[in-house]
Order: sequence, then C-alpha cells, then structure tokens
Amino acid sequence: MTDSPNLISRTAAVSLLQGLVAIPSVSRQEADASRWLSAQMLQRGYDRAYVDEAGNAVGEMGPASAKSTIVLLGHIDTVPGDIPVRVEESEEGPILFGRGSVDAKGPLATFTAAVASLGSAWAAANNIRLVVVGAVEEEAATSKGARFIRDRFNGVKEPVPDACIIGEPSGWQRVTLGYKGRVLVDMEARQPMAHTAGPDAGVGTVAVDFWNAMMAYVDSFNESRPRAFDQLLPSLRELHTWTDDAMQDRVRARTGIRLPLDFDTEAFIRMLADWTGLRAEAAAEVRRGPTGSERDTDWTVQAAGPRVHITLRFHSLEPAWRSDRNNALVRSFLAAIRAVGDAKPGFVVKTGTSDMNVVGPAWRCPILAYGPGDSRLDHTPNEHIPLNEYWQAVLVLRQALLNLVG
Repeated sequence: MTDSPNLISRTAAVSLLQGLVAIPSVSRQEADASRWLSAQMLQRGYDRAYVDEAGNAVGEMGPASAKSTIVLLGHIDTVPGDIPVRVEESEEGPILFGRGSVDAKGPLATFTAAVASLGSAWAAANNIRLVVVGAVEEEAATSKGARFIRDRFNGVKEPVPDACIIGEPSGWQRVTLGYKGRVLVDMEARQPMAHTAGPDAGVGTVAVDFWNAMMAYVDSFNESRPRAFDQLLPSLRELHTWTDDAMQDRVRARTGIRLPLDFDTEAFIRMLADWTGLRAEAAAEVRRGPTGSERDTDWTVQAAGPRVHITLRFHSLEPAWRSDRNNALVRSFLAAIRAVGDAKPGFVVKTGTSDMNVVGPAWRCPILAYGPGDSRLDHTPNEHIPLNEYWQAVLVLRQALLNLVG
C-alpha cells in the first residue's frame, strides 16, 4: 500500500458540509445540489465528477480501469422542512443546524471530504477507484439514484463493487450492519352515498376493519419476537374520507410496514386478499406487476361487491438486509474507530430502510452504513450535527479506507 500524504483541513471539510446543507434538495428537486457537489468534487481533486443520467452527483478518484472499486453511496435528497442553516455553540462544541445535516448530507460530505483527502495519486498508486455518489430520491421511497447505480455496477456494464459504504448517520463510533425492509400498502374503498343516520355503516369503517385485520396478523407474527429488528412494525400514514361527484362515499388509508429478514410478503398479501374478498362479499382479484410504477414488485388486489368496492395496492417493496460483520470492510472500520477516536466501536441494526436494501441483495459484497449524526434527529424540526463529530467521522473514514486498501 502507498500512503496518502494529503489531509483536507477541518475548515475545508466544514465549509463543504455547510455549503451542501445550505442548498435545498427535497426529493425530486436535487438538481442544484447535485451540480454544486460535483463541481466541489472537481475543485477538491477528484479525477472525474459529474451529474449522471439519474441526477446523482458522482465523483471518482482513481483510474476508471482500476483493479478494485469501492462505492460510497450516500443520498443528496432530504425530506421537506425549512430549518435556517446556522452554527451555534454548545457544550459539545459548534453545532450545524439545517435540513439534511444528519439525514444524510453529513454522511455524504464525510464521504466527499475523506476521499478528497486521499487524493488521486494515492488511488492510482494503489490501483483502486473510489466512487462517491450523492443519490437522488432516497427519501421518496423510489430510490431512483441507488437503482441507477446498482444497475450500472452490475458486473456487465461495470464490475460489481468490491465493497460498499452507505452514507447514513450511525454516530462516528458505530457502524450499521442492517436495515429492516419495507412495503407500503394503500387501501381505497367506495360505496354509494348514504345518510349517517341510515342503517349502513359509513365507508370509514372499511379502513378501520382493514387496519384491524392487518394488526391481528402483526400481533400474531410478533408474539414470539422480542427484538424490534425481527418484528413487523406497521404505521398508519394517512386516513381520509370524502364524497365524490358521482355520489360515492370514499375512504383512503395509506400504511407502511417495516419488514424483518426473510419475511414472506406473498403470504401477507394473500391474507389481505382473503380479507378484501370477505369484506366486500365478492371474489378478490390479485394482480402482480406495474400499476403506475416501473417496478415489478407491485401487487394490486380488487374486489367489487354488491355495495363496497375495495382496492389494495402493495408497492415500494424492499427486502430487509443484514451484512456479515466478519469481513475486511468491517474490520477496517473497527480498527479506524479505535485508532482515531480511542473509542470502543459498536454495531447497530436499524428499524428503518436505506439504499443498502437496494444494492445489498444485488451486489452481495461487503457492505455497511456509516456517517456522523444522531439518527433520532432525522426528519425533525431540530435537525443538527455537532461539527466535532463530523470531523471525527471524516478522519475515521479516511483511516478505514487506508486500512481496507492495506
């Protein structure tokens, strides 16, 4: 291994993070941030930097034909929310406030700064290519950017990566080994308009029955599973009733379910299809394939009964993924955390999802998630990141890459 003589300054690394956080980049509105970050990568010595066809900001350090490739896959989009970008002093040092400072521009800036600190000459001397990606639409449940990168490095167009690091907040002294899966289930029902004093139950009760059927399944599944990572975790995201111009009373319920490893999604769909037929008093039709989506993991269930019509749509399915902890990538991080921070490293698995769920099953290479920040602040009005922790993460990642290549 050839050592890297470069080391980006803390001031430059903080400036990079502040500049990135200051550019709004809500999902599907990332273009300005992607252009800015790719330009910053070129200024900081990347061999190649550009915005790809999906809209991702991509920077590459090292020869395109290098023997080994490591992909550092962060995301550049954020959820909505205007948090004034500012630095405030605290007991733990300066803190940067701003939407995306934790989820996940902090980790993405960490990637960008750490790779810049290694430099082109180091990458060429070690015959390695480091690819930093600020992916789009991670927060939109489409993962458009990660899917594009997954399909680019598919072993045909370009080699499958030798290792992958996902940019998500773990805290500088921990690595994340796994994420739960997810499926979104939308229920819509309609029935003829009726007076609330009449004998027929309102259409809103269909949504209540749907939620209760799902919760009965969840409770049974979780009964012998004490750990949250092994459980089904449902959430009710939207509930809305209205009457349309055709004098049909309508209800919509949107739900999300976090999935454990090896969950039988098709059995779950069949259960809800049976419920749909019973509730509508009609045979349920189950159809698989795109339904307004480009993905083949969508399912639609429909039943048109004498009074109630019910449609369920299952979409945005991502399987859970958990990485092996006994590989060179993990060991490189553990050693770096001990060396840089003189701290005991830790492991964590998350009950949310990330782009690890997209690329992990396809690449099956050593993979983990790393980045500064407290994930409990994700999406909150108080999102902020300690700049001391951010800088510590830059140093840890730099050392971890040196360890891995060595």
